[in-house]
Amino acid sequence: MTAAARRVLPVQVRRLVRHELRAAASLGWWALRRKHGVRPGDLAAGYTGPQTAMMYGLVFVSVIETAALAVLIPWPAVHQVVLVLDVYGILIILAMHAACVTRPHVVRPDGSLRIRYGALFDLTVPPDAVASVRVDRRYPQGRMVTVSEDGVLDLIVGSQTTVTLELNRPLGVVRPLGARAQVRTVRFHADDPRALVSALRQPA
Repeated sequence: MTAAARRVLPVQVRRLVRHELRAAASLGWWALRRKHGVRPGDLAAGYTGPQTAMMYGLVFVSVIETAALAVLIPWPAVHQVVLVLDVYGILIILAMHAACVTRPHVVRPDGSLRIRYGALFDLTVPPDAVASVRVDRRYPQGRMVTVSEDGVLDLIVGSQTTVTLELNRPLGVVRPLGARAQVRTVRFHADDPRALVSALRQPA
């Protein structure tokens, strides 16, 4: 992004544009069945299970809506504008899901952990910051990324988290729109939480 754009656009808008570009690039990774940021020896832990059906449901509804509007809108110019917006919306939904599939959580052989949600959230936890980790299914309320006043981060997928990570010192996190916070506990979702917890407790 150019220096002029940085001066003119608010940080939230710049971050949204960056997220969309990374999500769009994930469609290529998805088509090639490749994972972003996963090296030999790493454990890639997926987290898309609770949201996959919802994402495909949204795509199905959007396709039906696009077809219905093509029949109902009699004005060609309006129809073309709506068609472009609908196709863009479908691609964004697929790109968001592709970003989550291709950017899993990663446990490195040295015991470090990379916690992610698509192109929206990325936190690296060094091994010496881990106090404890356990399988812990919860159903928290709130937005996808929520930080409480006492430093608990909930990274929610499908209204649930399955792993609780306690830290021995505060770590800084950056929320999707750029807000920063310090956290001492991270609760997040993994489709196979036992495998992730086992790998984190017993690094290579």
